Amino acid sequence: MRDPRMSAIRNGLKRRGRLMAQAVSPPRRNLDAVPAPRRPAEETQDAYVAPRAPRLVNSPVFVLSSVRSGSTLLRVLLNSHSRIRAPHEMHLRTLHVHLSRHFTADAMEALELDKDELEHVLWDRVLHLELARSGKDVIVDKTPPNTLIWPRLQRCWPDARYIVLLRHPGAVVTSLTRRRTDPDHEQIRAEVLDYSEKLDEARRGLDAHVLTYEELTTEPETATRDLCDYLGVPWEPGMLDYGKKDHGTFRPQLGDWSTTIKSGRVQPARPADPTAELPPRLVELARAWGYPVD
Repeated sequence: MRDPRMSAIRNGLKRRGRLMAQAVSPPRRNLDAVPAPRRPAEETQDAYVAPRAPRLVNSPVFVLSSVRSGSTLLRVLLNSHSRIRAPHEMHLRTLHVHLSRHFTADAMEALELDKDELEHVLWDRVLHLELARSGKDVIVDKTPPNTLIWPRLQRCWPDARYIVLLRHPGAVVTSLTRRRTDPDHEQIRAEVLDYSEKLDEARRGLDAHVLTYEELTTEPETATRDLCDYLGVPWEPGMLDYGKKDHGTFRPQLGDWSTTIKSGRVQPARPADPTAELPPRLVELARAWGYPVD
C-alpha cells in the first residue's frame, strides 16, 4: 500500500519543476493575438532636430531650372572643363534613408543625427565620391527637380552655389508637348507653372548666377565665360566643343537624350509657340524674366 505522504511529496516536486521550467523559458507567442500597432521609427524623432554634420563637399554647384530648359546642354558644356565634373542627373531628392526599427531613431539621436541629416550625409557622400572619381575639384548637379527642393539644398549646403537657368515658359510648354505621347495640355501647363514658381523664388531668394537658355545657345562663349568667372575657374575654349568629350550615356531619366544633344554642337533654341495658351501666372513670370509675351 502506497504511503500518501510520499505521493504528496512527489507531486509537489513535479509541480515545482514545472514552475521552474516556466520561469526560465521564453514566453510563448500567441499566434492568434493581434500585435499592438507600432509607430514608424521616423515618428519617434519628431521633436529632435540634429545639428549639421561636417560636409565632404562644402560648396557644390546646383543648376536650378525647369524641365526642358536646356540643362543637359549646360551640363555637357560645364563637364567639358578640365576642373568641373557635371555628371548625369543624380536625383538626390529621391535618395532616402529608412529607420526600420523603433530604436534606430534613438540610436541616431545619440550620434546627433536625425533622418534628414542622415540623408544629407548620404547626399554629400555621393557628390564627394563622384568628384573624387573624376579627379576634378568642382561638382555640378543639374537635376531639374532640385528646383522644387532648393530650400532644403540650402539647409544641407549653406555654402552651395547656384546657377538659375531660365527659358521662356511658352517654349518649355511647347517642348514638353512635343516630347510626350498623347500629352495632357492642362497637366503640362500645371507642371511648368510649378517649376516656374519655385524657380522664381530661387531667382529672388538666392545669390545665384542667372542666365537664359536663349543666351546660352545664341552666345555660348560669352555665357560660358561668365559662368567660369562665377565658379572661379579659367574659361577653356574646349567647353564649346563638347562633342569631343565623354559625358556618359544620354538616356531617359538621366537628362536629355535627343538627337540635338547627341550632335555635339550648340544649336539655336526653338522659340515659344506664339499660339500656345499660357495661364496668367505663367505670362506674369515670363514678363518678369524679360521675355516678350503677347
